[in-house]
Amino acid sequence: MLTITVPATESFDPVTETFFTTKEQKLVLEHSLLSISKWEAKWGKPFFAKDEKKTIEESRDYIRCMTITQNVDPAIYYALSEENYNDILAYMENPMTATWFRSSDKPPGREVITAEVIYYYMVALQIPFSCEKWHFNKLMTLIRVVNEKNKPPKKMSKQAIMSKNKALNAARRQRLHSTG
Repeated sequence: MLTITVPATESFDPVTETFFTTKEQKLVLEHSLLSISKWEAKWGKPFFAKDEKKTIEESRDYIRCMTITQNVDPAIYYALSEENYNDILAYMENPMTATWFRSSDKPPGREVITAEVIYYYMVALQIPFSCEKWHFNKLMTLIRVVNEKNKPPKKMSKQAIMSKNKALNAARRQRLHSTG
C-alpha cells in the first residue's frame, strides 16, 4: 500500500472557464490485480499492452482504480504533483519481495496478458482470490514461485547419474570398511 499526500491547488477548467480549488488530501493506493481488472473493465483493453502507450487520462484513471480511500473528490486526480506521480511509479515498479530467480526465463511475449489471464493462473495454481488485493508484483512473483515448484524435476544426464552413483558407492564402501 502506498499513502501519498496530494497538495492543495488552484486550477483552471478550460471547459467551464472557471477556477476551482482542491484541498490537501491523503490517498491510499494499492497496485493490485483488482485495480488492473477495474481499469481493463472500463477501458476495454489490456493494461499491459506492449504496442500501445497509455494516455494521460488512462494513467490518471488507473490511479483512481488503485485508490482505496473512500469518497475522493474526482478533481483531486488532476491535482497530483510530479512528486506524487514519481512516488506512484516507484511504488508500482517495486518488486515487494525478497524472492529472486536465477534465470531470466520469462514466458514468451506473444500472449496478451489481461486480468482474466492472471485470474486463470490463480485458479490453475490454486492461489486464493484474496491475493488479488496484494501488490501486483508480489502476486506475479507468487505465481512464478508456485509454477516453478510445480514443475517436474529435471532429468539427470547419464553422466550425472553415474557420478552420483559412484559417490554413493564410495560412501557405502567407506562406511562398511569394504573394498568393493
